[in-house]
Amino acid sequence: MDIYQFVQRFYTGVKTEKTVIGRSLFGRELYAVKLGEGFPVGIAQYGIHGREYITAKLAVAQYDYGKIVGSIWIIPLLNPDGALLCQTGITSSPIENRGELLALNGKEDFSFWKANGRGVDLNVNFSARWGTGAKNVKRAGAENYIGETPFSEPETISLKRFTEKIRPQYTISYHTKGEEIYWHFFQTGWRLTRDKKLAEILSRSTGYPLAESKNSVGGYKDWCIETLKIPSFTIEVGEDWHSHPLGEDALADIIVKNQPSLAHISGEYGKTI
Repeated sequence: MDIYQFVQRFYTGVKTEKTVIGRSLFGRELYAVKLGEGFPVGIAQYGIHGREYITAKLAVAQYDYGKIVGSIWIIPLLNPDGALLCQTGITSSPIENRGELLALNGKEDFSFWKANGRGVDLNVNFSARWGTGAKNVKRAGAENYIGETPFSEPETISLKRFTEKIRPQYTISYHTKGEEIYWHFFQTGWRLTRDKKLAEILSRSTGYPLAESKNSVGGYKDWCIETLKIPSFTIEVGEDWHSHPLGEDALADIIVKNQPSLAHISGEYGKTI
């Protein structure tokens, strides 16, 4: 079973509220399921980078764990096209796209592919200081390409519109790897204090230290902080000695360290804000 089939089976079996927030470039559905009810409302998204598809299994484990205060929408796989390219190879893409993808990748091995089906890195395609990061690039490829414009991709525009519809109090993005938490993006004053307190809750929950990155901008976290003015976090799961893409051998430890994190931040949100 590939990772998209895994997510489809999860989505089909969920009895709580659920929806399709959009479709990927290659037409695959982008699923969201709701856990809990009421305030605070959160969004947790996973698998925005193709080679980080193992986080979709963390999403399911967190849903099964439950214990949410308020509610949270879980988006287990935002980049199914990239995930399947990484996991199963070029045959997962439409025939008419294969030649271009092989040219962009420069080889038949897609196991390090982060981007979507157009070679756009979705986590630098948001309108938060778009294109100004040290690692941002302006040519399509396996990683770091910012796209022609902010929100040029169906996956990022779907997440943007869904976030604006839900109007969450906080968001969390799960990535691999390195075991650290990014939380800061030019916020100041009381927002800086608020966001750091919530980040420290996640740090205590996971055991991961807080970190800052100045190499990449234009991410979902960055957009949530800068445009929506809400606390937003990127959590890099998985020990750094693992190589991409992280597999089942890394999953048990990832789940142990991260499964309760949604419950912890939702439970402490009202006490902190």
